Amino acid sequence: MWLSLQSCRSPSEVHVVLGNEACDLDSMVSALALAYYLAKVSVAVFVPVLNIPRSEFPLRTESSFLLQEQQIPDTCLIFRDEIDLHALHRAGSLSLTLVDHHILPSGDAALEEAVIEVIDHRPLEREPRCRVTAELVGSCATLVAERIVQGPAELLDRQTAALLHGTIILDCVNMTPEAGKVTPKDTQYVALLESKFPDLPERNVLFEALQTAKFDVSGLTTDQMLRKDLKVLSSDGLVLAISAVYVTLEAFLQRPGLQQDLCAFCQRHGYGGLVAMTISFNEWNEPFRQLAVYSQHPAVRTAVCGVLECANNPPLDLSPLGSLYPNICAYHQGNTVASRKKVLPILKDFLREQGITAGPMHPYEPRGRRDPDDAPLPPTPMNSLVDECPLDRGLPKLSAEAIFEKFSHIMVVRPSTSSSPEKK
Repeated sequence: MWLSLQSCRSPSEVHVVLGNEACDLDSMVSALALAYYLAKVSVAVFVPVLNIPRSEFPLRTESSFLLQEQQIPDTCLIFRDEIDLHALHRAGSLSLTLVDHHILPSGDAALEEAVIEVIDHRPLEREPRCRVTAELVGSCATLVAERIVQGPAELLDRQTAALLHGTIILDCVNMTPEAGKVTPKDTQYVALLESKFPDLPERNVLFEALQTAKFDVSGLTTDQMLRKDLKVLSSDGLVLAISAVYVTLEAFLQRPGLQQDLCAFCQRHGYGGLVAMTISFNEWNEPFRQLAVYSQHPAVRTAVCGVLECANNPPLDLSPLGSLYPNICAYHQGNTVASRKKVLPILKDFLREQGITAGPMHPYEPRGRRDPDDAPLPPTPMNSLVDECPLDRGLPKLSAEAIFEKFSHIMVVRPSTSSSPEKK
């Protein structure tokens, strides 16, 4: 599958396919698969860019796992801190396709005029002024698969199909209706990929392997665990972190030094509060959800707990649990289909309407200035109202010319004949 750009004459015109700033598996695969397809049907130069610093990629354990299964080395990937999109744009050389998001952060506002297409599976917060494919499906990879299938049949190879197939199955929780993620279109394209490539891994085996990789937080610090799958909401007075945590709430609350770690996490990154949404699965792959609200500021903690307890669109069906810590409120979540994606709008509306403040939130270094020994915080999609972009942390290390030189050495790598991923 992988691109060999040896035929590129020059880097004077570049079409970048850019995933969102969370860079989860869906965002990564959507960018890679779409760029590969577009490169095959056009004479233009297409480059997939993963919208995080390279140093953050090891935290995307399920992404690393799926690439390894398809024998795609991460040295083939281009990350946001390795390409200067703003320089390309100033030179008049940049076109952008956004996948798995549709709004750029304020630091990238100048790039908006370079966006010529959007493919997203979340509600549109504003109508982009370009070609738009937006549909509320379980995975953006489903919409990318639909786009590729509409093209010449020979352009869908097994490697691309395997990446799309695994991503949709993971996003849609093994196509389980009870999880509230899968739609008929997701089911349609998973079945289509399986019909075209009968040797794709069996769904249950694949989901279990990806789930194991995604939930592998062994060896991670509390800070890394919270950054692994992080979204951020902001208002004028409050910045709120919402982390998906892949252990039970009981295990999370029993981590040694947790309260000190949460305090340091929020202070380091400028958050007035944290909502940790834990998810685990029973033997039938049914989700089990719990959540905890942390803040050093009682007013923030009380307000966030109140809006979650009273939520009705959707109702979360929260039952209070005991907590060892005065700054943490813990809950069992009875509505297991209310994923973080459905909780985010509740909190977003709350921040817009209440205008609460968290007191003096920045008695330490301002956001954007961090201890050089700290790993940089992974940015999050502007669909979650984050006012940050990856370039806030400095200029890319590679020039545009170096990017093309890097791509020119990519070799076509074929996956192994094994049809079932092994757990790692």
